[in-house]
Amino acid sequence: MRVALISLMEQVAAAGTGGGPGEAPAVSVVNPGFLPIAGHSIARHQLGLALALGCTRIVVHAEMLTAEIVEIQHAAEARGARFHIITAARALVGLVAAEDELFVFAEGFLAMPAEARRLLDEAPGVLVLPVEAGVAAGFERIDINHAWAGALRMPGRIVAGLGDLPADWNPVAALLRLAVQARLALRAVPQALLERGRWRLVRTEDDAHAAENDWLAQHTAADHMRSPGEWLAVQGVRRIGPALLHARTRPWVVAVAALVLVMLALGAGWWGWSGIAFALIGLGWVLSQAAGMLAKVEQDSLLESSGRVRGGSWLNPLLDVVLIGACAWHGSSAAVTGAGAGTAVPAGATWFAPVVLVLLLWLYPMVLREFCWTGWLCDRLLVALVLIGMTLILPVQTALHLIVLALLATALAQAHGLFPNRLLTTGS
Repeated sequence: MRVALISLMEQVAAAGTGGGPGEAPAVSVVNPGFLPIAGHSIARHQLGLALALGCTRIVVHAEMLTAEIVEIQHAAEARGARFHIITAARALVGLVAAEDELFVFAEGFLAMPAEARRLLDEAPGVLVLPVEAGVAAGFERIDINHAWAGALRMPGRIVAGLGDLPADWNPVAALLRLAVQARLALRAVPQALLERGRWRLVRTEDDAHAAENDWLAQHTAADHMRSPGEWLAVQGVRRIGPALLHARTRPWVVAVAALVLVMLALGAGWWGWSGIAFALIGLGWVLSQAAGMLAKVEQDSLLESSGRVRGGSWLNPLLDVVLIGACAWHGSSAAVTGAGAGTAVPAGATWFAPVVLVLLLWLYPMVLREFCWTGWLCDRLLVALVLIGMTLILPVQTALHLIVLALLATALAQAHGLFPNRLLTTGS
């Protein structure tokens, strides 16, 4: 059995803003484990890591049961793990058998889940950093060359040593010393993770604010140059996302807001207001991307099950149906006006061009993956802006015909090597 220990006992003094003129500022006390990152406490992030590592028993060391701990308990039990709360280090001895494995996390320890899982899953040991970099980042020094990196994996037989220590010892500090005395392997954490903010120790509220910004930036990073709509969605998540996550706004709420915009676009298209419909479609797509990114942050942070549907990805087909309708309805009204009353417009005449356009927008990114520019065709904000710009000077149907011809000609030219494939190769 794998067991995880999460400690919530440490209290860190932090200077407050209270106090009158000439008086020292008030001092507040914070528990690093309860500091919020992306709407969840650091202890909740550690629980997600423990569950991902296969821990079926979660032990929390705390003075009393609080609302935050109850939330952690519910999350652990919802994933099928047994939950225990202890107030003394010796109580851990009866919860970890000799054949078990124990994972221990320092209070305030926060790391990108992928790296932490990889290092802890490789083999038992004490994760360490070079002493200079580790101590400067707030980690505890354990010998002349190493600082503890905030996590360790140890055999359960070592836990029995807690019974020989004073009852008031902190179990995390005690287990670290027992592991070092037992000559458990020291396993190095790449210093680059520390330098890039992917491995850190959060002690104060200022640390938490900085970590949260880095956390969202890391989880929304990309290896390609973003399209305009995607870039706008990322900026929104990085700037407004923390407030939404702290308010416990779920990604599906943002997806519902995107759906509302799509429904408004449907109404605008029905009345022939194509420019407004295109604008609403573009904004709806941006919101749906933001919902998907917020869901990805939760899932990649091991806070939500990876089997859940991410955000508003289901909105994309609906967006395109509304886009087709807005183009066709505007084209129908324009055709009737131009042909005169009583002149029949062939059924489907105004639907063909928008249907072909949307099919090309879906086809090219799938079959022309080696050409980076095709990725931008997924950006419905960009498509909407192009349509708005062209329909300001041309009839909608004419604009659609020209766009379809331009896409076909560009794909043929690219396939024959007439254009260099340099677009969209780098980004963040």
